[in-house]
Amino acid sequence: MTRLLAGQPVADAVRREVAAGVERLLARGGRRPGLAALLVGEDPASEVYVSSKTRGCREVGMDGRTVRLPAAASAAEVASTIAALNADPGIDGILVQLPLPPGLPESELLARVDPDKDVDGFHPVNVGRLWLDQEGFVPATPLGILELLRRNDVQLEGRRAVIVGRSPIVGKPLAALLLREHATVTVCHSRTRDLAAVCREGDILVAAVGRPALVGPEHVRAGAVVVDVGINRVSDPAEVERLFPGDEGRRATLARRGSVLVGDVDFQRVAPRAAAITPVPGGVGPITDVWLVGNALMAAAIAHQVEPRFGLFR
Repeated sequence: MTRLLAGQPVADAVRREVAAGVERLLARGGRRPGLAALLVGEDPASEVYVSSKTRGCREVGMDGRTVRLPAAASAAEVASTIAALNADPGIDGILVQLPLPPGLPESELLARVDPDKDVDGFHPVNVGRLWLDQEGFVPATPLGILELLRRNDVQLEGRRAVIVGRSPIVGKPLAALLLREHATVTVCHSRTRDLAAVCREGDILVAAVGRPALVGPEHVRAGAVVVDVGINRVSDPAEVERLFPGDEGRRATLARRGSVLVGDVDFQRVAPRAAAITPVPGGVGPITDVWLVGNALMAAAIAHQVEPRFGLFR
């Protein structure tokens, strides 16, 4: 029988551990950790994301701050704001909310964040640390995936892992993390020949490409563990019916909201072949949300020179 790898129980456990870590830090005489989210412009989705992160900080006893700049802010203004946050002793972690408004040099501005406050793990220094097996910040989604697998007792050492998607936010850092765990890793992309055959080599298959229901049963080895990172909105009624035949709940959601959430995996057809699989929603997402707050705790440990800095809340 296929096992469902739900993210919320793991996220709840991690949240409790982070809160305990904050309390331990305060008990050692440290100050309360602080996370600043820099929001440029008024993108509604970004507003929701930043709000959830500041709320998540409060839930574990941290200070969460939102710093706002208008969409017309220049690169120099954004850089100056980042510099001020770097210098602020009350701020341990900095999140630059993406995407930035058109015209702003995203990579250049992200590189201005102090690497020791870079809780997103996007700074080139932290990317290098990851691939050199050094301590550093790693993007929250791949960390969440690794924790989900660990806490569900999925063996990684010696296993074949196939990742569909080579983004610097998920695919590439996850490959580095799985290599650290002694898995043998293949990263696929849009130019991979015979994608289905390569995917079938995986004992663990991770779909992180941003295409709804791309991964079907023909991509999955029988008994594989399947991790679906995709969050896609499908609004075509025919496509919803194809993916979820006879599902009245999905039809009602489509009628009410105008779309339904679909992962990168065709869940209905793939689940019977898998030993374990993550749902969408409710799989990787909840752990990603809490792990960014966990990274902020680690940033505070760096600032307080507390050991162990990484994994303080374990």
